[in-house]
Amino acid sequence: MTIRTLCLTSALALTALPAAAEMNFNRIASFPVIANMEDGADTFRESSAEIIAATADGLTLVYTDSPLGVIGLIDISDPANPAPLGTIKLRGEPTSVAVIGETAFVGVNTSESYTDPSGLLKAVDIAGKSELAACDLGGQPDSIAAAPDGSFIAVAIENERDEDLNDGLIPQMPAGALVMVDIGPAGLDCTSLRTVDLTGLADVAPSDPEPEFVDINSAGETVLTLQENNHIVVVSRDGSILSHFSAGAVDLENIDATDERGALIFTESQPRRLREPDAVKWIDDQHFATANEGDYEGGSRGWTIFSKDGTVVYENGTGLEHAIVEIGHYPDKRSDSKGVEPESVTFDTFGGTPFIFVGAERASIIGVYDATDPAAPVLTQLLPSGVGPEGYVTIPARNLLLSANETDLIGDGGVRSHVMIYEYQEAPAAYPHLTSAAMETLTGWGALSGLVSDESGMLYAVNDSFYGYQPTIFRIDPSQTPAQITDAIRITRGGFPAQKLDVEGITLDGQGGFWVASEGRTDGVIPHALYHVNADGVIQREIGLPPELMAVETRFGFEGITKVGNMLWMAVQREWQDDPADHVKLLAYDLETEEWGAVHYRKATPETGWTGLSEITAHGEYIYVIERDNQHDARAVTKKIYRIPLAEMTPAPLGTALPVVSKEEVRDLIPDLTSTGGYVLDKVEGLAITPDGTAYVVTDNDGVDDSSGETMFFSIGQM
Repeated sequence: MTIRTLCLTSALALTALPAAAEMNFNRIASFPVIANMEDGADTFRESSAEIIAATADGLTLVYTDSPLGVIGLIDISDPANPAPLGTIKLRGEPTSVAVIGETAFVGVNTSESYTDPSGLLKAVDIAGKSELAACDLGGQPDSIAAAPDGSFIAVAIENERDEDLNDGLIPQMPAGALVMVDIGPAGLDCTSLRTVDLTGLADVAPSDPEPEFVDINSAGETVLTLQENNHIVVVSRDGSILSHFSAGAVDLENIDATDERGALIFTESQPRRLREPDAVKWIDDQHFATANEGDYEGGSRGWTIFSKDGTVVYENGTGLEHAIVEIGHYPDKRSDSKGVEPESVTFDTFGGTPFIFVGAERASIIGVYDATDPAAPVLTQLLPSGVGPEGYVTIPARNLLLSANETDLIGDGGVRSHVMIYEYQEAPAAYPHLTSAAMETLTGWGALSGLVSDESGMLYAVNDSFYGYQPTIFRIDPSQTPAQITDAIRITRGGFPAQKLDVEGITLDGQGGFWVASEGRTDGVIPHALYHVNADGVIQREIGLPPELMAVETRFGFEGITKVGNMLWMAVQREWQDDPADHVKLLAYDLETEEWGAVHYRKATPETGWTGLSEITAHGEYIYVIERDNQHDARAVTKKIYRIPLAEMTPAPLGTALPVVSKEEVRDLIPDLTSTGGYVLDKVEGLAITPDGTAYVVTDNDGVDDSSGETMFFSIGQM
């Protein structure tokens, strides 16, 4: 396969085109839902795209936005350039939406309390942005679905429980139900509303069914999940119950079931783990798929295909989760709960191939399965999504798949809620960029924070303190597509995983080993230090900072290390106490004389947030650094590579006036970071340059914690 190379002025190329055409889903655009807010509106309010649908012509998207109490509209007449069409206020909390023609049908929660639930089914004219009709549902709606022939709407009346009452356990009255409402010639016919009693069916809390999700097949049969009850019900068009059965349990092996240890260890098991399915989707009139997210008592980390009589046709088990582990999207902080948490599932046929799409909410990944044989679906792709994928819509006539990603992290200054657009196209798969699939044992990774090349062109990356109990050097073969992690060298001290490290940089020692730089944090008893590590990962030597530096240190320490002759150079991320504004130190340590020195680097002055350095790499006659801000998506301004003449890198003694080096911009990375249709990731952390001058860049996914988990690894060509 080909090495990824790229001229400095071209767009990011992830793979070379194969000789034979292949069809894949690739992301082509992302739409921040705050773009639908009115001019002058407070864009610091939380917003969220949750459930999504499309008009009959496939040109307009409709999504629910619960925090704002609206449905939002997006023009996708040009899907690569989605445009805002504004919102429609609903006077309540929209929970789900389905579209028939140009009319949106919206479930709206109007409940005053858990014990007095209420809600409406509203019909909304999309073009006119006006309400056409509303039916009182007699309870709190969750999911809704439209019959394929447009003849009726099915509504899951969840009447959700109070999670603070009795530890959230059910039963908690009133019970949920299924509501069915006809669509007549005049539209929504509230007089036809009928309620299907679901009590007495489940083995778990039979008096309190809590329907979660509904779907309707071409025969007019409605399947609904009772998630908290771990039960599934199939209802005929006339409201009679055709079948019902327990969703059952799965024996999980080789999982990580322990939280708060900062390590990816997949050696545990969970026998008889209840499926507790969330989303459900018919794949034909006899079979449906469930996403087994789980609730308090379960969550089997995978998905299942059932026959409508309850027979399990296919069980995914840990297959999807293990594939997600290999591409660095495993959410370790969810290990003791429900792992990657598959929550969404949808189905459609593209180019004659039936596909099942499974969304893992906590991993922010879409698993794409060829379901030609429902008894043996084949995982064909893993697509990157925004944070918290919740709803999907397919438009096969336009070769489009769309995901609504509900999580809005504005409260923490993070990324906003987005809608992602994917096209089924004649092209190689653009994601993942990096995988450990070639490893003999299941190997998780993430939070990559430094990068270096050896003489053969192999790369080495390190993870940061997110995995504090598993500091690791990863060997990467960039000649393959995607690039392959071929080894995981654990950093140890005294035979145990080295503690109190926050490794943010790596360079070669010239003798087969490494120097790594740890960003200190005094209040966390993590020292600012350099560590000499042998080829097996064993720490041989530790070098702490001298008193002159410790007296002025802050928590924003080393972010990269490189070696020039006998000199180690470290980039300090942000100003320390003795630095002028917008100046940071490039620190030098002479391995022979054991003397410290420094120069100053002037960084950009940000309008919002902060800017700092995140990598330093020597090559030829220059020192290269990554300078970045802490902004995401459209707010990002500075994600750049600069170079400094090596001739200017003459360190002055500490405590004296430090010379300010010059810098020259080499590359603005924002076009690269948006070239695969996503938003700008904030943490560009690693830069390695091979002996032939080919440069590689990697981003840090924060261990999939308040992050989409997406890692971009790409070449920017010859330096």
